[in-house]
Amino acid sequence: MTIPLRPPVLREHRAARAAVAVLFLTNGAIFANLLPRYPQIKSDLGLSNAQYGLAVASFPFGALVAGLAAGALIRRFRSSRVAVAGTVLTGLGVLCAGVAPSWVALAVTLFLAGSMDAITDVAQNSHGLRVQRLYGRSILNGFHAVWSIGAVLGGLMGGLAAGLNVPRGVHLGVSALIFSLVSLTALRFLLPGPEPTASNVSSEAASQLESDPARRGAPGRLRLGLVVAALVLIALGGALVEDAGSTWAAVYLSGTLGAGVAVASFGYVALVGSQFVGRLLGDRFVDRFGQRAVARAGGVLAAVGMGAALLFPSVPATIAGFALAGFGVSTLVPAAMHGADELPGLRPGTGLTLVSWLMRLGFLLSPPVVGLVADAVGLRVGLLVVPLAGVLVLTLSGVLSSTRLPEKRSG
Repeated sequence: MTIPLRPPVLREHRAARAAVAVLFLTNGAIFANLLPRYPQIKSDLGLSNAQYGLAVASFPFGALVAGLAAGALIRRFRSSRVAVAGTVLTGLGVLCAGVAPSWVALAVTLFLAGSMDAITDVAQNSHGLRVQRLYGRSILNGFHAVWSIGAVLGGLMGGLAAGLNVPRGVHLGVSALIFSLVSLTALRFLLPGPEPTASNVSSEAASQLESDPARRGAPGRLRLGLVVAALVLIALGGALVEDAGSTWAAVYLSGTLGAGVAVASFGYVALVGSQFVGRLLGDRFVDRFGQRAVARAGGVLAAVGMGAALLFPSVPATIAGFALAGFGVSTLVPAAMHGADELPGLRPGTGLTLVSWLMRLGFLLSPPVVGLVADAVGLRVGLLVVPLAGVLVLTLSGVLSSTRLPEKRSG
């Protein structure tokens, strides 16, 4: 007869999975609604470029300040409640930013929205990992793919509202109301009960440490610290590649390689599009080959693909290089979050909070660092951050799980 080695998936588990996907969708959509309104906000408030840049930087700064509180909030109030409350408060913060009457008000409200967004991000990933443990297989990459869909949806909503000259208060108020109601509806389908204890969360990781010689002995403080640092650097590798595409792809293609404005946009589009595809396929790859092998293959793709594009510069090669890099790093952030959340010796939510917080630090520091290098020796050299990130992931991916999905066997 056939004996399934995976736990049975109950109807409640499927409902919780759908509810977590809804939270990722709303998280991607809420802030993306504001982005197309930025030019109008800048114009209406009469902001200089410096004032505008500082105000916008308040969002990631707020995420850094508040992000470390996520673990404690999750343990106190549950990941489900924190994720939904954070969604509602993020929507409110975005609404207030959209109608801010001054530069100071804009900066403060973006700071608050960024704070709530960071806490929401950790909480929804934490709850997604709870659901993943019940499934007994990888599903986290799919949640991140849904986030990308939400970001596109929010951007389209904001662009349409801006094009139709819908007042920002009306547009962002409706957006906040819709996504808040959606998240509140999802709350009743999320997993009940308190968060798993440290011993429950680490049971799978502990068994992996026993069976995996490369990770044996990890419970020591020094070893644990080194593993956490490696996981943070893996997540940063993914963040650096994403930021290189969003911040510098169009600038490099148009300025250095002479591409037209429309063609230059395809660098970022190629990266995001291939990243989305990679996340859709990522769970199957992880189940089949293990997180370690998938991360290593992704690191090679990013290093070789973008490295070749920089070595032999051309518009088609660069677009292809960004596409390969996006596909290669598509599973890195979920893999690092999963690894941190499963580490023995840490309280529930602590490892996940650290990885998420430090990853946001990478998003904050990456643009000026690449910019300084570009000013000194050229943007082509500055973009070496992409293949170097691939090499970094390839070097450190040994800390990720090599466990594959147990297959069904006949007996």
